[in-house]
Amino acid sequence: MRLARADRSVLSDWWFTVDRLMLVALLLLMVAGLLLSFAASPPMAARYDLEPLYFVRRHAIMMVPALILMFAASTLSPKYIRRASLVIFAGGLFMMLLALWIGPEIKGAQRWLQLGPMSIQPSEFVKPAFVVLVAWLFNEYQTRKDVPGLELAVLFYAIFVTLLVMQPDFGQTLLVTLVWGGLFFMAGMDLVWIVALGIVAIVGVTASYFLVPHVASRIDRFLDPSSGDTYQSDRALESFLHGGWFGRGPGEGTIKNVLPDAHTDFIFAVTAEEFGLAVCLVLVALFAFIVIRGFSKAAQEPDGFIRHAVAGLIMLFGFQALINVSVNIGLLPAKGMTLPFISYGGSSFLSMALTMGFVLGLTRKRPMAVQPKPRPKPRTARAQAKEEKTQEQAA
Repeated sequence: MRLARADRSVLSDWWFTVDRLMLVALLLLMVAGLLLSFAASPPMAARYDLEPLYFVRRHAIMMVPALILMFAASTLSPKYIRRASLVIFAGGLFMMLLALWIGPEIKGAQRWLQLGPMSIQPSEFVKPAFVVLVAWLFNEYQTRKDVPGLELAVLFYAIFVTLLVMQPDFGQTLLVTLVWGGLFFMAGMDLVWIVALGIVAIVGVTASYFLVPHVASRIDRFLDPSSGDTYQSDRALESFLHGGWFGRGPGEGTIKNVLPDAHTDFIFAVTAEEFGLAVCLVLVALFAFIVIRGFSKAAQEPDGFIRHAVAGLIMLFGFQALINVSVNIGLLPAKGMTLPFISYGGSSFLSMALTMGFVLGLTRKRPMAVQPKPRPKPRTARAQAKEEKTQEQAA
């Protein structure tokens, strides 16, 4: 089926206005994630006495709704993206409360809701909706003094972060805080706010260290590996050493057999061992291209809301990838955070599809508003007589 510009269907209109370079880069990441799951998932399936390709099959199945969600989100106008975000944000917060009440406890955290045969993590879907709403509020704060944009942005942040801490999920709290702070900076943060937020951040980190044992343990082990068990980080670094530049070959990795969460949090390390640093750098280049492309589109956007929203969503995507890669190479303490579109994980996969669907929708080419030509002023009788006299003199 060929698409023509003259065709006014939704699909044709989408195809000729969407950022196709970014779309191709995102599809390449999805395909890479599926291929890498063949390397990382079988050992995890064996630990749970499942068939070898169990997680690979589920990863492939999850790509279908993810692609549909990304396409659907990218067809929305900025106005409907904002409205959809409000609904998702409100519904997601309610589901996060339900998870704290009736959700199963997994590894000491209550972040999931069991819906029939599948479980979802509501906070994953709240993230992109939160970014869009806060971007709109900060833009209103800049342009309209009659709207309490700043106060509402602070309130939304406080509610979301409070629920994240109650789960607890300090990694997502850090991620959301970085994006919120970046948007606040874009909105023209005053020096007073910079100092105040800096003090709050220091107090928050200090309180987490002294009040939450597992946070203190991870920080201590990161700063002083001899103070505790650093098994995951050590095995991940071994993967890079074993793989070298070009890897040991598909299926030849051995550390993935003993590395916890090899198919989710540490899939980048598995990639390094089997395919080498060269392939890891290609993945990093893909992420970098999407981030740079997104920021470039945001910088060219005259609409303040769209500029803030695209920048915030790209920060969400980029910071999550940066945190995951940094954990894998030992630059940050171990933290459960997936690599977008590469790691196995249903909620994370769909959340990133929604995030980048919003980006594609907001950056689509839109016709510039045509300024109407000024209507000529009606000529008075005196002006008309003067013009006729001038013409007679010229003759």
